[in-house]
Amino acid sequence: MGTTGTRRMTVAQAVVEYLSRQYTVDTVGGVEYRERLIPGTFGIFGHGNVAGVGQALKQYQQLDPTLMPYYQGRNEQAQVHQAVGYARHTRRRQTFAVSTSIGPGSSNLLTGAALATTNRLPVLLLPSDTFATRAADPVLQQLEQPYAYDITVNDAFRPLSKFFDRVNRPEQLFSAFHHGLRVLTDPAETGAVTISLPQDVQAEAFDVPAEFLAEREWRIRRPDADDEDIARAVAAIRAAKRPLIIAGGGVLYAYANDELAKFAELTGIPVGNTQAGVGVLPWDHQFSLGAVGSTGTTAANAIAAEADLVIGIGTRYEDFTTASRTAFQNPDVKFVNINVAPLDAYKHGTHLPIVADARKALVKLNAALGGYRVGADLEQKIEAEKKRWNATVDDAFDTRFTPLPAQNEIIGATNRAMDARDVVICAAGSLPGDLHKMWRVRDPFGYHVEYAYSCMGYEIPGGLGVKRAAIAEAASTTAAGADRAEVRDVVVMVGDGSYLMMPTELVTAVAERIKLIVVLIQNHGYASIGSLSESLGSQRFGTQYRTLDEEQHSFDDGDKLPIDLALNAESLGVKVIRIEPGEKVIAELEQAIRDAKAAPEGSGPILIHVESDPLLDAPSSESWWDVPVSQVAELDSTKQAFQTYVDHKSRQRKLLG
Repeated sequence: MGTTGTRRMTVAQAVVEYLSRQYTVDTVGGVEYRERLIPGTFGIFGHGNVAGVGQALKQYQQLDPTLMPYYQGRNEQAQVHQAVGYARHTRRRQTFAVSTSIGPGSSNLLTGAALATTNRLPVLLLPSDTFATRAADPVLQQLEQPYAYDITVNDAFRPLSKFFDRVNRPEQLFSAFHHGLRVLTDPAETGAVTISLPQDVQAEAFDVPAEFLAEREWRIRRPDADDEDIARAVAAIRAAKRPLIIAGGGVLYAYANDELAKFAELTGIPVGNTQAGVGVLPWDHQFSLGAVGSTGTTAANAIAAEADLVIGIGTRYEDFTTASRTAFQNPDVKFVNINVAPLDAYKHGTHLPIVADARKALVKLNAALGGYRVGADLEQKIEAEKKRWNATVDDAFDTRFTPLPAQNEIIGATNRAMDARDVVICAAGSLPGDLHKMWRVRDPFGYHVEYAYSCMGYEIPGGLGVKRAAIAEAASTTAAGADRAEVRDVVVMVGDGSYLMMPTELVTAVAERIKLIVVLIQNHGYASIGSLSESLGSQRFGTQYRTLDEEQHSFDDGDKLPIDLALNAESLGVKVIRIEPGEKVIAELEQAIRDAKAAPEGSGPILIHVESDPLLDAPSSESWWDVPVSQVAELDSTKQAFQTYVDHKSRQRKLLG
């Protein structure tokens, strides 16, 4: 289309058409990729967006269904989770827009916004707002504050978003979306981008410049490392005796896997990974120590304890990664932090921050480190610690508890039944920690655990978003001339507590006949917090699903609730496979997953229901996580827990550098 003149349109129509013509352009290893930034829009309609964005989507659906495909959802928060899952699998090159009505429709997005921003994953939120003109005031669901009448519910998005704007006049549309998409496509700043759209402004007509509606490309910025910073890092590495790499999600987003493997193989420096970094190396790579920190392997944590140089690549160093600043016990430990975001590059008081794309920095380091290699003693320790941990996991996977299995066995069975390219999804409870330390990943895209926000209820909608991306990935590969590409299977692992938070998007999967495999582990409560509560001296208080004991007003000792989550899923239209407790439960689970994988694409979701014993823990990481314990208590269990806490606290370092 031309770039001169104007067209008479509503604000909502202009938004939809504008978003349909935005593209990301990315260059990795000399290969250029060009993809639609916003391949579709989620929406739940009510007063606020039904006559604005809703009308625009319907109009374009009739005129050109490919311009901006619309997708239904059953919960606004879940729609954000779908967009985040999609963005993660597409390595932040693509995401969805989410439109909502005013009031609760908008505020339902808040948790999703926080999750996206915390995870550094892009999503475009378009919550509707009250009348900009105040012609009808107050409208249904309007928040009123006597001290500031310009405040609306949508102002709650400000601290949760990486960019926020409100379009009170049609002319503001241009700068709002230009700057919003600038942030959305910036690897250092990305997260939730929220553009609030008052309901009367959405429906208002104005003359839209054709230039605004023309195709626009947003190049993914991949800044190179400064040569002086590289030289200082090389000097620090050459001086180190026991260096360790901690690889985070930034390695995956930069497509730096091959350069990282080359770096480890060239130097002999071992690699531990964060939750977001699982997949940077295959689990059985010679220099892969697996997970590090509170939910880490004993191998990674043993090396971390003695490390004199930590090379953080693409990690935000959350407290699980550093074991609440107790993982690194060498008094002389130093940090080289490579990150595209200055916030993360400067963490822990490092004197060697490198603000750069992970891949580009590794290319320079590999070129500059010729002749350097760690000592034979470190390589021997790496081999010994890996062997010790692998034997521990083998034992955890192979031990058979009956009639209820341990969660370890369920993870092992699922891991064995899945193909290398399949993706496991999780977010909250005890599963993320157990998966982090034990899951044997074989593909860079094979692991997606949302653990920056660890949001209960993310699992099913997030998994659905990943599956959408996997379907698009296969279609794109086939369209590029390859043989018909197989769609990756996506397997969601979720406990009953998280399942009950948000099973709604199973209905979405049914409606679109999307093959999503869900392994639902029923343990009648919150296993993770139950275990944490017990370790803190609170005796698993409030973590079990039991009937109320009215005399004690307790939910701890009553009968198990007579709930049937398998029947619940069936009532939503999902095909369900029940695994009954007994001696063959693990073999039957493994076969059920293989049977679910054999189902054709387009056959709809499949849920596998299995019960477990919540009191059977995973192998210890020989690490710690700082959760304060009551300093004064009447309970003996709390007093004992506090003494343990004091012992661990004494090893915590106030500042690492």
